[in-house]
Amino acid sequence: MLPQLSKIKGIHPGLILKRELKRKNIRSNDLAIDIGVHKQTISAILNQRRGINPSISIKLANKFDIDEDYFMLLQASHDVKKALIPKTKRIPNIENFRKVLFWDTSIDKIDWAKNKRAIIKRVLERGNENELNEIIVFYGKEEISNEIKTIENSRMPSFKNNAQAFNLI
Repeated sequence: MLPQLSKIKGIHPGLILKRELKRKNIRSNDLAIDIGVHKQTISAILNQRRGINPSISIKLANKFDIDEDYFMLLQASHDVKKALIPKTKRIPNIENFRKVLFWDTSIDKIDWAKNKRAIIKRVLERGNENELNEIIVFYGKEEISNEIKTIENSRMPSFKNNAQAFNLI
C-alpha cells in the first residue's frame, strides 16, 4: 500500500515509486512493459531526473490500484517545495560529482548560483555523463544553453562535444 499523500508531501514521486517497486519485488523494466512506457522514462523518474506527467500518473494508478492523480499530486507538491527553496540556497546532489572535478576548492563550499558559469564550463569540459546530467537537472537545459552563449571559446573539444551530445546548443 502506498503511503498517504499527507505523510510524503514534497518528496519526489520517483522515490516513492522506487520504494514501492522494491517492496513488491517489481523490476523497473517489467513496470515499463506493464504500463507501456519506455524503460528509460521509468529509470529517469526513479532517479529523479524526470517528473511524473498525467499520462504516467494514470498508468501507475491503474497498475497499483490507487487514485489516478496520486502521483500527479505528489509531483505538484514536490515542485512547490522545490520552488520555495531560494535558488541561492539550492545545491545539486554533490554525491554525483567526483571530487577531482573540483580539485581547487571544497565542493561543499561552492556557491552554485554565483559560480554558475564557471561550473557549467568545467563540467562540460571535464565532466562525465553523471556529472553532466546532474547540472542539467540542477540548472535546467535552457539556463545552461544561455550560459554557454556567454562562455568564451573553450580550448577543450569536449566542451562543444558534450554541449552537442546533451542538446545544449
